[in-house]
Amino acid sequence: MLDALGTAIASGELPPGSVLRSEELQQRFGTSRTVAREVVRALEGMRLTSSKRRVGVTVREQADWNHYDPRVIRWQLGGPGRQDALRTLTELRSAVEPIAARFAALRATPEERGKLGALASRLESTARARDLGTFLGHDVAFHHVVLAASANPMFAQLSDVVAEVLAGRTGYGLMPEEPQPEAVALHVEVATAITAGDADRAERAMRDIVVQARDEMAELFE
Repeated sequence: MLDALGTAIASGELPPGSVLRSEELQQRFGTSRTVAREVVRALEGMRLTSSKRRVGVTVREQADWNHYDPRVIRWQLGGPGRQDALRTLTELRSAVEPIAARFAALRATPEERGKLGALASRLESTARARDLGTFLGHDVAFHHVVLAASANPMFAQLSDVVAEVLAGRTGYGLMPEEPQPEAVALHVEVATAITAGDADRAERAMRDIVVQARDEMAELFE
C-alpha cells in the first residue's frame, strides 16, 4: 500500500492537492484502519502528504517532500521523471562526494583505509567477471565507506541516497553492460589516494567518477 501510494505521488499520478480519504484507502487496498493509518503516517513522515480533520490526507507540493528519503528516491527513479531525478541526484553527488573523499584522505582510520583497498580489489575482480549484481554491492559499500570516512556525519547520512542512485542505475538498465575499466580504475585510484593520505588526488579521482557517471547517463538519455 505504501509503495503503491508513494509511487503514484512521486510519478504525478496523484498530483499536489489530491485528497486521499482513509475509508477509501481501506476499501481500495483491503486493509484495516490501523494499516491505513500507519501508511498515512509514513507518507507524512516523508512530507509527501499532510492531514487535516474534515479534509483528509492531501498530497503536498514537490518542494515540500523529503528528497533525501531513500524511498522517495526509489519511487522517483521508478517513474516517468527518472531522468530529472537522476540529474538532480548526480548534481548532489558532484557537490558532496569529491569533498568527502578529500576529508577521508585526511581523516580515515586505518581500518577504513583497509576496507577501501579490499573493496577496490573486489570491484576489479567482479568487473572482470561481468558480475553486475555483486559489483553493485561492492560499489555501494565503497561509497558508503568513503562518506563515513570523511568523519562528517552529514556526509555519512547521504550514503543511503548514493546507494539508491547506484541501485537505480543498475536496476533500470542505466549502466553499461559491463563495468567500464576506466570507472574501476578510478575507484582504485580513490582508494589508493585515501590510503596514502593524498587529499587532492582523492578529490580529483572521485570527481572524475561522478563526471563519468553523469556523461554515461547523458548518452543513454540522448
